Amino acid sequence: MRDGVRLGIDVGKVRVGVSRSDAGGLLATPYETVQRSEDAADRRRIAEIVGELGVSEIIVGLPLALSGAHTASTADAIAFAEALASELGVPVRLMDERLTTVSAHTALRAGGKNTKKARPVVDQVAAAIILQHALDAERASGRPPGDPVDPSI
Repeated sequence: MRDGVRLGIDVGKVRVGVSRSDAGGLLATPYETVQRSEDAADRRRIAEIVGELGVSEIIVGLPLALSGAHTASTADAIAFAEALASELGVPVRLMDERLTTVSAHTALRAGGKNTKKARPVVDQVAAAIILQHALDAERASGRPPGDPVDPSI
């Protein structure tokens, strides 16, 4: 298992959920919700978080249809990941995120939270689920999870 703090990103149309791991790469926790913006303020905030935490890698959730097909949300997440990779100088990987938002809602309801009032937290929890899945996959396989994003795109 590689060491270093990793960031998990759940890209949405309105908000971006952000999670982080511990330096040993064992546990993902919700961290922050960033509002999406057309002027790249969202990516600038993520760049600040990368610097604050000393992030070694970013895992961006890749929303696929249940069939595995790409959707409009898939294209948006890929574009966001490519922008992060080219702007931040930190490796970025895409990780399948099917059903993570559903899992986040379920986890919050199980914890007694009203998911309508906790929408920003849902994005953070979904990001933590994406990142935890990536950490667990790497631990099980011994290989970096998901697919790397080419920073030159």
